[in-house]
Amino acid sequence: MTFDISFYKGKKVLVTGHTGFKGTWMCRMLVNAGAIVTGYSLEPPTNPNLFELADLENRIHSVIGDIRDFQKLNEVFLEDQPEIVFHLAAQPIVRDSYKDPRYTYETNVMGTVNLLECIRQSSSVKSVLNVTTDKVYHNNEWFWGYREDEPLDGYDPYSNSKSCSELVTHSYRDCFFEGKNIAISTARAGNVIGGGDFANDRIIPDCVRAMKNGKTIGVRNPYSTRPYQHVLEPLTAYLMIAAKQYENKKYQGCYNVGPDDCDCVTTGELVDLFCEYWGENAKWENQAESNAPHEANFLKLDCSKLKATFGWQPRWHMNECMDMVCRFSKIWISGGNIPNEMDKEIKEFLTNY
Repeated sequence: MTFDISFYKGKKVLVTGHTGFKGTWMCRMLVNAGAIVTGYSLEPPTNPNLFELADLENRIHSVIGDIRDFQKLNEVFLEDQPEIVFHLAAQPIVRDSYKDPRYTYETNVMGTVNLLECIRQSSSVKSVLNVTTDKVYHNNEWFWGYREDEPLDGYDPYSNSKSCSELVTHSYRDCFFEGKNIAISTARAGNVIGGGDFANDRIIPDCVRAMKNGKTIGVRNPYSTRPYQHVLEPLTAYLMIAAKQYENKKYQGCYNVGPDDCDCVTTGELVDLFCEYWGENAKWENQAESNAPHEANFLKLDCSKLKATFGWQPRWHMNECMDMVCRFSKIWISGGNIPNEMDKEIKEFLTNY
């Protein structure tokens, strides 16, 4: 099955969390495809931030608002009448969820409830994708990939809140959308990397900050295995799922979106590759914390369902991913043209998709 992003030309699309790392890349892809984009999010979460660098402010209807504010969110639905909704707004950092679990649950669970309630009252929405995480599963630390029918029971407050978001979505789908022309899916993605991520407590941003400041990279969990993938991999899958279920509701469901086994690497291996592509005497050191908050040691996904349903395959392996990360980051550090680099990478990725 093929996917042509020009499907989105002229479509009204709402992206929650549009000022974040993944949200900004998605908006850039949608704008390039000719979509009419509305974004709903808090102010960009970092300084610097990709949203400002991407020059999107005047190319979309950007609404600054809290996903916990049902009234304001509903006003956006009434005003802009979106046909397709991508829910990316979240408190996404595991370590932050230990610091403020209440805010994490309010944002990730009640934020999902608020969004789905707006959709329930909408007459325009036809396709919805709730983006969760690979961490929604009960983690057994086993060496094979989790499948979509595995139990949902994330351990830490972030992961658990995303498990709850999945369950809320399933309930709304079954109770309120089954008899309507609204298709709704969830997508569980692995760890994403790419240019323009400035978040705290993420390994690639930590690497780039260290290079910019002329320091050695500190790695907290060098032996933890994760399903790393370039940000354009899951975003393109999200766009494909939402488009296909828009055309035929039979495609709604739950989908894992992750790399092949060869790209499930330890954090130490990932940083080794970063140093190789960065060059210029890049190096790292183990800074493991003795009393660090619990995080899974081994985690990967089985993406057979996505592959069988849509003929989807990952396009970039870790070498291509790291090449893009380092290329983008060096352009940013040198004050280069970020929108041009984003468009170049998007075009390269989508060629012959």
